[in-house]
Amino acid sequence: MKKALVTGITGQDGSYLAELLLEKGYEVHGIVRRVAFEDQEHRLWRIKHIKDKINLHCGSMESYASIYNIVEKVQPDECYHLAAQSFVSYSFEDEFSTLNTNINGTMHILSAIKNRKPDCKFYFAASSEMFGHVFETPQKESTPFNPRSPYGISKVVGYYFTKNYREAYNIFACNGICFNHESPRRGFEFVTRKISRGVAMIKFGLLDKIKLGNLEAKRDWGYAPEYVEAMYLMLQQDKPEDYIIATGETHSVKEFVELAFEVAELNWEEYVEMDRNLFRPAEVYELRGDITKIKQNLGWQPKVKFEELVKVMVENDMKEIHKIKRK
Repeated sequence: MKKALVTGITGQDGSYLAELLLEKGYEVHGIVRRVAFEDQEHRLWRIKHIKDKINLHCGSMESYASIYNIVEKVQPDECYHLAAQSFVSYSFEDEFSTLNTNINGTMHILSAIKNRKPDCKFYFAASSEMFGHVFETPQKESTPFNPRSPYGISKVVGYYFTKNYREAYNIFACNGICFNHESPRRGFEFVTRKISRGVAMIKFGLLDKIKLGNLEAKRDWGYAPEYVEAMYLMLQQDKPEDYIIATGETHSVKEFVELAFEVAELNWEEYVEMDRNLFRPAEVYELRGDITKIKQNLGWQPKVKFEELVKVMVENDMKEIHKIKRK
C-alpha cells in the first residue's frame, strides 16, 4: 500500500485530495497544527467525515525538527505540499508571517525528504499569483513571473526551491501552478465564498449588503475536486515536470456576482456595495492559464464550467443557511 503525506490536509484542496487518495487505496497521512486538535469542530470540519480513515500528525511547517520527525516516521512514497498562508489580501497586512510560513515550510519539507526519504515524489502547490502583472495572456509554464503580493513572492521562492531540489539532488519534485479553484469548502475569507455565503444570507434575511473590492478583476476559476486529480496525476509519471492547472477561461468578479444572485433569483445591484478599502495595494487584473501541456501530456482537462461552479457554491450555502435558520 502506497503512503502519501499531505500538508494542509485540513484545507479545501487537502480534504479533496485525501478523499481521492483513499479511493485510490493509499494510506493517507496529514500534518496539522496542535491547535487543530484542540478545536476540531472549527479546524477539522472539512475532513471530519474521513478523520477515522486517515493518520494525523501534530507538526508545524515552521519547525524543521517536527517536519523531519514526521517524514522519518511516515516514510511517504508521495508528498503533496499544500500548506500555506494562502489568503492574498492578508499577505499585504502581515508579509512577515506569510513569507516565514510559506518559504520556510517548503524548505523544511524538501530538506526532510532529501535527508530521510529521497525517493519520495514531491508536489508543490505553486500559484497563478506568481505571474502577477502578467507579461502575456494566457500564461504558460514558460511565462516569466512578476508577482504583485507577498503571497505571490513566497510562491515564486517555493517554485524555485522545488526546481532546485529536482536539479541538484535528483528528487522527483514538480510544481503545479494552480489558477483559482473553488468549491463549497472554500474558506469564508475568499471572495467567491464571501459572495456565495452572502447571497445565501441575503436570501434568508440574515444580511442586507455585501461589500466587495474590485469587481473588474478577472480570474481563471475552476472546480477544486478536479484540480486535485491533476496533482495526483503529476506524481504518477515517470519524469517530474511542472504544469499549469487551469480552465483556460477568464471571468470577472462581477460575472461571479451576477450569476450568484441569479441562482437566488435576486438583483445583485440592490445588495452589492463597492468598498475601496477592499482593493489590493497592487492589483492583479487578469489571470488565465494555457492548459495545452497538461492536456497533451497527462490527458487532464476541467469538466465543470464556470456557471456550474457558481451554482454549486450558492446552492450549498443556501442549504446550510436554511438549516441554521430552522434551528
